[in-house]
Amino acid sequence: MDNIAPTKSTLLSAKSSLEFSKKGYELLDKKRNVLIKEMMSYVSKAYKLQKEIFITFSKAYKALENANITTGIINVEDIAMTIEESNDYDILFKSVMGVEVPKVIFKEKEIEPRYGFYRTNAAIDEAMVEFNKVKYLTYELTEVENAVYRLAMEVKKTQKRTNALSNIQIPKFEEIVKFVTEVLEEKEREDFFRLKVVKKKYKK
Repeated sequence: MDNIAPTKSTLLSAKSSLEFSKKGYELLDKKRNVLIKEMMSYVSKAYKLQKEIFITFSKAYKALENANITTGIINVEDIAMTIEESNDYDILFKSVMGVEVPKVIFKEKEIEPRYGFYRTNAAIDEAMVEFNKVKYLTYELTEVENAVYRLAMEVKKTQKRTNALSNIQIPKFEEIVKFVTEVLEEKEREDFFRLKVVKKKYKK
């Protein structure tokens, strides 16, 4: 406190900074709680989607394995080459407490076979259907996992700021206010005592 001037202006400035820091902490704490709540809802969705994708993938690969055995790997590869690259989605963003969270927009459609039925069997059809389901589940999971990552990064950043305020800024200004207040009070007592002495001398 050696470099702190114990004046009334210093006290007013320190009190103002302390109040500002406390309000900042309250706002950041609320923001952090909202972000955590939002993130946990996405985490719950991600957990369900991962389980669903695992089950669907298992069915799809089982069907693909049967297709490879019954129609031949080369034939399956030729059919796979007829499937176009997916571009049936759009990505929009919504703001959650200032964090841009993605939203994958898509309309789920049944896949249209582009292969002749004479070279294929039900295993191929089943594999196509299941992998089509996996595609849309992947869209959803990508959206959710990306949102979780972005929100987690913002929670971490907000946590650092709240820690800095509660552990550094607020205690610092509280200490300054306490120090300056004590010095000014002591100065007032000394001035009052000197005034009494002066009055006594004047009376004599």
